[in-house]
Amino acid sequence: MTLWQAIRAELARLGADKAVLLTVFGGVLFYSFLYPTPYLRQEVSQVPLVLVDQDGTQASRRLAFMADASPKVRLAGRAATLAEAQSWLDGERAFGILLIPDGFHRDLLLGRPVTVGIAANNGYFLIYGALAEGLVGASATLGAEIKVSRLSATGLPLTAASERHSPFVLQARPLFNPGQGYLGYVIPAVFLLILHQTLLIGAGLLSVPGGREGGLVARVGILTLVYLVLSLYYFGWSFERYQVPRQGRPLELLLFLLPFFIATALLGCLLGRLARRRERVTLLVLLSSLPLVFVAGFIWPVEALPPWLDVLAQLAPSTQGIKGMLRLNQMGADFAQVLPYWGGLWAQVAVLGGWLWALGWRGRRLVES
Repeated sequence: MTLWQAIRAELARLGADKAVLLTVFGGVLFYSFLYPTPYLRQEVSQVPLVLVDQDGTQASRRLAFMADASPKVRLAGRAATLAEAQSWLDGERAFGILLIPDGFHRDLLLGRPVTVGIAANNGYFLIYGALAEGLVGASATLGAEIKVSRLSATGLPLTAASERHSPFVLQARPLFNPGQGYLGYVIPAVFLLILHQTLLIGAGLLSVPGGREGGLVARVGILTLVYLVLSLYYFGWSFERYQVPRQGRPLELLLFLLPFFIATALLGCLLGRLARRRERVTLLVLLSSLPLVFVAGFIWPVEALPPWLDVLAQLAPSTQGIKGMLRLNQMGADFAQVLPYWGGLWAQVAVLGGWLWALGWRGRRLVES
């Protein structure tokens, strides 16, 4: 059978397999709307805060008032001790603690360094950021007021004192996650993992032994082209819809994704032949999803992984693909800077293709009758 006949046969088989169509097209479309939904509202305000004021002076009350006036923080109550404040956090009556130590006002008057305690659960990413922003802003404002008052007391005009208390203006601009939220941080990597997992399932279901088995070259080629188109939808329209920042060049992205999809399709074909039952393919891929997220290096730091687990993670196309795509599309890296990941994906293509060849799926036979 010629290559064109093999392609036609694979297209007919793909169109007749409802499970594969639902996974490849339905799954990709469904998750493009479902997964970003919880992260659409990333604005956090009026986070409840409990105050422990051990100083009880005008200055400490002034700081508490400024914190409460911040749009990010709301003073929910006062606790007599730090232990009592901890119970507020344990019961989720408050999500942060502001501790003003004894001698706060005295140290301010004497010009001594003052330490204000801020405690929060940083497991809540956005809540922790809002608390830190609100409390740091209140503390900085109070410090600026004190400095300006001191300069004014020396006879310096108020305008000049306001300019001299801070000789420069800080303009902070986050480079890779301007919104400083989950959406721009998680979605780029998770979208690639969704493409990885759905392609694994689709290729695996098509490759389970039994019935008429198609040609490897035709199957992998068709799935790769389909997923290159789906990647345009994910990293194009979906990124635009959710306002996810991107800096990559389209042609370079497609060039990088080419070996990623080929390797993933080959791994799916191998998984299907080894699993030997269709339901096992889906189960194995679903069970691997969460571990692949944590070993990819964007949620859990690679330095915190056991070395053997990090080495094992490199065998999955998703690990190399996510690392390379984040650098290329989110960080604006040149293609030369992601060549190690690109080369690693091509190495996986060679190894997986050779493995399938060894299992008896000969490249010279486009189909098996």
